Amino acid sequence: MTEASADPAPRHRFWVWYAAGIAAFVPTLWLHYVGEEAIFPIASLEMWFRGEWVRQILFGSNLQHNPLFNWIIIAICQLVGWEWMLQAARLVTISATVSAGLVLAWLARRVFGDRQFAAFAAIVYLMLADVALYRGWLAYVDPLFGFFAFSAMACLWVACRERRAALLALAVASLTLAFLTKAFTAYVFYGIAAFVLFLERDHRRFLLSPGSIVLHAAAVAAVAVWLGIVHAQEPQGLRMFREIVDKLGFIGLSDYLRKLVAYPVETALKLAPASFLAIYYAWRRKDERQFASSPFRAAAAIAALNYLPYWLAPQSHTRYLVPLYPLAALVFAWVIWNARPAALTTTLRWFVGLLALKLIFVLAAFPYYQKTYRGENHARVAREILERTAGHPLYNLNVTATGLSVVAHLDIWRLPAPPLVFPPAQWDSGFVIAYTPDPKTGPIVRTYRLGGSDLYLLCRGAACSAVTGDR
Repeated sequence: MTEASADPAPRHRFWVWYAAGIAAFVPTLWLHYVGEEAIFPIASLEMWFRGEWVRQILFGSNLQHNPLFNWIIIAICQLVGWEWMLQAARLVTISATVSAGLVLAWLARRVFGDRQFAAFAAIVYLMLADVALYRGWLAYVDPLFGFFAFSAMACLWVACRERRAALLALAVASLTLAFLTKAFTAYVFYGIAAFVLFLERDHRRFLLSPGSIVLHAAAVAAVAVWLGIVHAQEPQGLRMFREIVDKLGFIGLSDYLRKLVAYPVETALKLAPASFLAIYYAWRRKDERQFASSPFRAAAAIAALNYLPYWLAPQSHTRYLVPLYPLAALVFAWVIWNARPAALTTTLRWFVGLLALKLIFVLAAFPYYQKTYRGENHARVAREILERTAGHPLYNLNVTATGLSVVAHLDIWRLPAPPLVFPPAQWDSGFVIAYTPDPKTGPIVRTYRLGGSDLYLLCRGAACSAVTGDR
């Protein structure tokens, strides 16, 4: 029996496991708001309500962030209703996560030429701890950004190998969508991938061809139009650039040294168990031939060179690495694949264990936490505030995770009234949701203990008399 025929799961079985990984995301749609998830649903609702399509608005203020994530949420909520805005946002995230895995399988198939390995690589991606348990379903922008940025790199790579202008155009389109989703860093990911590919002679000729130059010039023109014409009256480009530069601010030698040590450890943990399985099998086999594959070296180089800026920057977060997660999974999968057949059996067992852990988490542990500590009480407090403030102006000054969650519920229940905004410079009567007591704003109507933090309802003017004796 050959090693390939001894593999524990044919290709179709790998896709069954991938489908199981997708199904495990479904229960997360019904969890209450987690952390600062409410930012994008609230901003999307505000944009829709005000008819503002190019500026991301939160509490009436321009965040100067790009709005593609909001556009998709708005489109879904137009179909299903705004009461489902959290589920809509999470659906976008989950779809982006699942789609990134499919693009990874396509990339692996094109560059390694093995359909079975391509399906296995997709499974390895879904079993990264940060993808399966946290980042892959939370309603943050990073998974959508990661999907577009990785798709741009994948299409660029295959376009270079197959000399296909259509794929290069798709790479440029994906790159532009990544920028419209989040930040300039999309061009850094793509540029480093292009640099690695440029080192190979055939790829270099293709990248320097007239068609390639025209397409990439169009990508630059798209950014210029967006920032120079659409946002001509706002310094959005400068703010986005400054946001990147600020991460380079020095934080002190001891803190920086700790970050240099902690960051790769945190990265390995978030990419577990695949990261540790790959390290183990690479060490156990001690066979350099498994690293001789040209596609493996290219994937490892693109991932490593893109990782360095985030590791070396004084201030960074591992969530910025989401566009690299599929490439990391590709590298890990190749190392494990070359340790067959026992390595595949072990990896699938870990995958099953991770799915079981995830189901316990999303079906029992986290719902219990949200019912007893933080989550369900946000909706309950929002309902009480709605009843207390009925008929009076209501504003918000609490931009913490707790405040955002409460306001998200209020915005939906108050429709067709406008979403909450920051209080205006001059106002005579009304209520304010605040993070801290502020006598200048008004007396405390009620203090709500939500998890480990307090939320304050303040009043001013005639609105205070409406709640006298009810504090």
